[in-house]
Amino acid sequence: MTIIQAIILGITQGLAEFLPISSSGHLVLLKDIFGIDEGALTFTILLHIATLIPVFVVFWKDIVALIKNPFSKFTYLLVAATVPAVIVALLLNDLIDGLFSGGIFLAIGFFLTGVFLMYADKAGEQVKEGGKTIDKMSYVDALVIGVMQAVAIAPGISRSGSTITGALSRKLDRTAAARFSFLLSIPAILGGAVLEIAGIVTGSVDIGHFELLPTAAGFLAAMVAGYFAIRFMLKLIKSCKLRYFSYYVFALSAALLIDIIMG
Repeated sequence: MTIIQAIILGITQGLAEFLPISSSGHLVLLKDIFGIDEGALTFTILLHIATLIPVFVVFWKDIVALIKNPFSKFTYLLVAATVPAVIVALLLNDLIDGLFSGGIFLAIGFFLTGVFLMYADKAGEQVKEGGKTIDKMSYVDALVIGVMQAVAIAPGISRSGSTITGALSRKLDRTAAARFSFLLSIPAILGGAVLEIAGIVTGSVDIGHFELLPTAAGFLAAMVAGYFAIRFMLKLIKSCKLRYFSYYVFALSAALLIDIIMG
């Protein structure tokens, strides 16, 4: 892997982790285009960790509050929303790994993301500014958002898009929906990294060849891109224009299907 390829992958991870277009789906596509071995797991883990840093930077006040009061309702809501993804990841890990081969499953994932985003726009327009804040959230709300996050484990389905859709379907305020989604990415990303590291420890996955300079470049690119993606989404969600991303993922899904049909 070259430094340029690593930077492109890093920027893609940083943007697509928080923009509702699926980082996992785009990384699968780019690795296939670049001919990068999926065994380069160390690089993938570090890219995911890099995207956590801008979450801590942007939401540091929320995170400090959670640390000071770890037994608050907000903490329990985040835990409740994390449980469905944990269950799916543990029970269906082998099946999920098979989906990352790309092909028809990736096209379906992008298509579903587009459907979610179209629905999210309509739900957000209905909620407007009169929706629930996080303080008014119920545990049912958190579980619905968590189920949507569990669905997004499959490649091509955006985690941020799915969780924001789940939040808006439960009539959360648009800003609260984005805020909860991004904070929920902390246990999601950390949990995914733990599972990947566990695979390395048990020897079930190959970490691949570690390259210092490309990895450092990709890490930095993912971190910076992730920061701007979060800031952009926090502004965009107020105008409720997620459908523009749906057009993109619909086109991407169609292109993949055409590629499959044409062989």
